[in-house]
Amino acid sequence: MSATQGPRDPMQLVVATYNVHRCVGGDGRYDPARTLSVISELDADVVALQELEWQPEAALHLLDEFAQRTGYTPVAGPTLFRADGHYGNALLTRLAVRRINRLDLTVPGREARGAIDVGLGTAIGAMRVLATHLGLRAGERRAQTQRLLAELEARSMPAVLMGDLNEWFLWGRPLRRLRAHFGKTPAPATFPARWPLLALDRIWVEPASMLREVRAHCSALSRAASDHLPLRAVLEWNGPETVTRGN
Repeated sequence: MSATQGPRDPMQLVVATYNVHRCVGGDGRYDPARTLSVISELDADVVALQELEWQPEAALHLLDEFAQRTGYTPVAGPTLFRADGHYGNALLTRLAVRRINRLDLTVPGREARGAIDVGLGTAIGAMRVLATHLGLRAGERRAQTQRLLAELEARSMPAVLMGDLNEWFLWGRPLRRLRAHFGKTPAPATFPARWPLLALDRIWVEPASMLREVRAHCSALSRAASDHLPLRAVLEWNGPETVTRGN
């Protein structure tokens, strides 16, 4: 199965984020092949995954299998390490990986959280992507958002921050701080997948002028494969400051 579905304008880049819910769909069925089909539907250059679980002892664990079958380069960012399998974040990319840094965003007493911070090479130049899954409590998310923004401010280059932010308070401090840094960005609802009501998954881009479109990817497969819909964004290096809303 190939992730490439057609020629891409060299000035455009597609990124996506997807909470795969351990590859368990709304029907309660564990089906990695179905999850992989949704990833292929996205036809993205970079895909951030959350709640991926894989077996470390397998000859081809799930992340490697996904990468092998799509042609992506995998970057693992587990937050829970167990003898029977790792769990957490991952990233798949068609772009050249120049740098990998794994950030620990864990708040004491709460579930381990983290972010994958990668430097990628594009046809135009270097780009930074941070892929994350924030905590369930508001205090966690405030601390984690502050850390991510501090990381972004320390390095000046085009950047994408994406993942499951678990933030449903529209006027909470995490979203206010993110808007102050990135500017106003569309937030299509992605959760729950069958009847999306909440914009838990987000894609933020700097500079904002790169962002052309943000949409929740809603297909028969994506509605069934996880409790979240994937979120997909189109970036354009030389485009006008145009953003399109959509579900």
